[in-house]
Amino acid sequence: MNRIKKMLDEHSANPAVKYLKTNLGILTAFLIMFLFLSFASDKFLTIQNWINVARQISTNAVISIGVMSAILISGIDLTVGSVIALSGCVSVKLIENGMPILLGILIGVAMGTLSGTVTGLIIAYTKMPPFVVTLAMQNVGRGAAYLVANGAPIRCTTETFEKIGTGYLGPVPNPVIYTIILMGLTWFILNRTQLGRHIYAVGGNREAAVFSGINIKKVEIFVYTYSGSLAAFAGVVLAARMASGQPAVGIGYETDAVAASVLGGASMTGGIGSVGGLIIGALVIGILSNGLNLLGVNSFWQYVAKGVVIIIAVYIDMIRKNKS
Repeated sequence: MNRIKKMLDEHSANPAVKYLKTNLGILTAFLIMFLFLSFASDKFLTIQNWINVARQISTNAVISIGVMSAILISGIDLTVGSVIALSGCVSVKLIENGMPILLGILIGVAMGTLSGTVTGLIIAYTKMPPFVVTLAMQNVGRGAAYLVANGAPIRCTTETFEKIGTGYLGPVPNPVIYTIILMGLTWFILNRTQLGRHIYAVGGNREAAVFSGINIKKVEIFVYTYSGSLAAFAGVVLAARMASGQPAVGIGYETDAVAASVLGGASMTGGIGSVGGLIIGALVIGILSNGLNLLGVNSFWQYVAKGVVIIIAVYIDMIRKNKS
């Protein structure tokens, strides 16, 4: 491993090499897991399995973008799972009641955006801990989803809407296309805009950001609004995939999103993280879940495995932070 790092240091000017150097640890873990599952299950490398994995990863990858953005400013967003449920239920109910599909989708996404904006405003202007605020808003969103659906799944009978989540662009599932586009947009915001620089600055050193004239409140409101919008969009796509709006969906999704972010190199202390690393983190979580299913591991053990993965990733981040 040290020899590989030394070789990468000599070519650090190359963006691809820099990416490999930054994510060498998680890439190594990913490769080991990939090789193990390739030999452990004869279904792992099949095309159908990878199509299913791609679909499953897409939802977590999209909400992980928002969660990582919150982590970048030293915050957290625990509302994404409930927003997924709320937006899906709202869109399906409106569409089934005769509203045009596009308008139903826009209103569903708007509900998640509004939730994120309210969360951001509370955090920005009250200085309450993001953990407490987003935990409370998680309950608000979940309750709202049950109220909209009257406590039961809402069946969707509109085939055109279903294709949003089940259709393909060539051989690639639609949800994967959406994920690639949103990843690209987020990369552009974080790396090519002043707003992106402000996000990293706020998470890196809040006091220095204030002295440099950065409006921290605006940054916080944008991040949580953006996270809410992404979760809402993921919720609409998931509802289309399941052909129903389900108020109970999305429970525990926050765990996978946090795990993907931290595994991808995002520091829980803020200011460190990248879209490139997040992609690998989401892949690791997705393949871990898929591999455990293929091996017939009890679903309850999957929660244990993901919890252990988060603890290890955060501990490694602490060690890395202390060394730097």
